[in-house]
Amino acid sequence: MKRFVYADNAATTPVSEHVFEVMKPWLTEFYGNPSSLYRIGQQAKNAVNTARAQVGKALNAAEPINEANDRKPGEIIFTGSGSQADNLAIRGFVEGPSNRGRRHIITSKIEHHAVLYTCEALEKEGWRVTYLDVDKLGRIDLDQLRSVISDDTAIVSVMAANNEIGTIQDLKAISEIAHAHGAVFHTDAVQAVGHMPIDVQAMGIDLLSLSAHKFRGPKGVGALYCRKGITLKPSVFGGGQERGWASGTENVAGMVGLGAAIEDAVSGMDEKMGYVRRLTDRLIEGVMKIPYTHLTGDPENRLPGTASFVFEAIEGEGLILRLDACGICSSTGSACSTGSLDPSHVLMAIGLPHEIAHGSLRLTLGEQNTEEDVDYMVESVTKVVDGLRAMSPVWVNGRPDLTAASNLH
Repeated sequence: MKRFVYADNAATTPVSEHVFEVMKPWLTEFYGNPSSLYRIGQQAKNAVNTARAQVGKALNAAEPINEANDRKPGEIIFTGSGSQADNLAIRGFVEGPSNRGRRHIITSKIEHHAVLYTCEALEKEGWRVTYLDVDKLGRIDLDQLRSVISDDTAIVSVMAANNEIGTIQDLKAISEIAHAHGAVFHTDAVQAVGHMPIDVQAMGIDLLSLSAHKFRGPKGVGALYCRKGITLKPSVFGGGQERGWASGTENVAGMVGLGAAIEDAVSGMDEKMGYVRRLTDRLIEGVMKIPYTHLTGDPENRLPGTASFVFEAIEGEGLILRLDACGICSSTGSACSTGSLDPSHVLMAIGLPHEIAHGSLRLTLGEQNTEEDVDYMVESVTKVVDGLRAMSPVWVNGRPDLTAASNLH
């Protein structure tokens, strides 16, 4: 009997039963606008403040909320998504009063497109942008960062952990280099929060983006941690909510869900992520028995649930569709780019050849997965890869034929 296995938790996670139950009253019974002065409005305002405090505690933010003034909500700003948080952090800072005229931005070649496209847009508007290289494991070169940063650098934006290959960066080292030159440090932690410990004070993080749906919260709500003393240019103008930086009537139920989800995620994280890591190690061990298969990303310093592979003589699109027929949800890379036939910019940045980068598979596990799920995935991936290779014109006598591959182009 065909199983159903969800193994694309890096794209989104299922909302937990607890989070769903916590959200429901704020969709039905307590539906007031937090800006209203009457009782149900103030109930909603208090719920948003509670959620804000939950997020701040999970990240070890220093500045508490000011319940008497919702225009001074501490260091946690709610947004509509992780992408919106990234945009507000980068564009909001370099165009805001705290920047003081600096015109240089540093990021990496493997960032999420929310960061890369923001930087490319700013580049067209006159800012200089340096895109740091990464090594074959996906780690930025700290010596390169030291060599390119200057007193004109406004912001360094490097993701905490990569959404495709799972490699974790040395956030504290990056922040120290940035601060030595008076730059601020932003990290896109959308993939990391809830899956690895994050302490904005200990790590020296000035700006941090996150999104609820990556750790069993609802879609359509994110947050930006913004260290006290930093002032941003607003991303949306309106009623002045969220310090005036992201105006709009609050998504109360979503914010409540985010708060509950992040509180659940950091509670017992070591035990939960230890279980997920053991499942992932079992998965990697099984899949790597397939000939001409390569694990991408850092084999040790990676997110607990991320397993990213490339298979020689395979097209990733066919692999995903056949696995779907087996009841397995997987990805060829970031869900935001699955509509493109171009190879992953992350896999190209770590040095994979174009033809091998096309044969990628990302399997990302969560605490709801089981050993039986893993064994079924290993069995299914093996069969699917064997079947696709049997039809491939570049698979000759049990191995990839590079001559045949070159003749196809």
